[in-house]
Amino acid sequence: MISVNKVNFYYGQQHALTNIHMEMDSNTVTAFIGPSGCGKSTLLRLFNRMNDLIDGTRMEGEILINNKNIYDKGIEVEVLRKEVGMVFQKPNPFPKTIFENVAFGLQVNGEKNKKVIEETVVRSLKEAALWDEVKDKLKKSALTLSGGQQQRLCIARALAVQPQILLMDEPASALDPISTGKIEELIHKLKKMLTIVIVTHNMQQAARVSDKTAFFYLGELVEFNTTSEIFTNPAELRTQNYVTGRFG
Repeated sequence: MISVNKVNFYYGQQHALTNIHMEMDSNTVTAFIGPSGCGKSTLLRLFNRMNDLIDGTRMEGEILINNKNIYDKGIEVEVLRKEVGMVFQKPNPFPKTIFENVAFGLQVNGEKNKKVIEETVVRSLKEAALWDEVKDKLKKSALTLSGGQQQRLCIARALAVQPQILLMDEPASALDPISTGKIEELIHKLKKMLTIVIVTHNMQQAARVSDKTAFFYLGELVEFNTTSEIFTNPAELRTQNYVTGRFG
């Protein structure tokens, strides 16, 4: 599904990612772990070309999604971002109604059929495990929702355009434990439909939600394996020291 080959990435003169190789399968959850500034989010943002928006950046190597290099000149970035959705660390609903938030991506992509839009909004809210909580207040501002509800609304907004991949950059770090649990339950359900890559500082969360885990340190991919191996039998001493809390 996602293949990363010899990827190097630079912020100006700073070498942020060094020679990254990895493969991620369809309908799995891959967790990126490692200390702050190690390149986790930088790599995540390469998968939907969000780093293109930052001046002075440069990427070498290739990233294939479904065997297509997403950095080829002919790639339409808007189409790529429809296929590769993203949820950020802090919930970022638009100052619109709950309904309008979820419908936004469809309307931007030219959908005018009201019935299609309504059915998609309902489906997306159900998929994001939010429908039962908001079905009677779809015309209310999204900003009236709690933090956890806002984050699930942002997931529903991403799901509305039916992406193949969902990127999650520390999606629960700003949430309380109950909301975090709901997001983690949701991740387990969503991987039946799509491929998920999550950046997390929370080691227990990585262990709970992911099939595979990648440990990054100072821009290098130190180790990439099944989550159970990473946490119980890591091959690298640096990985062992990190997952046991000796540094980080």
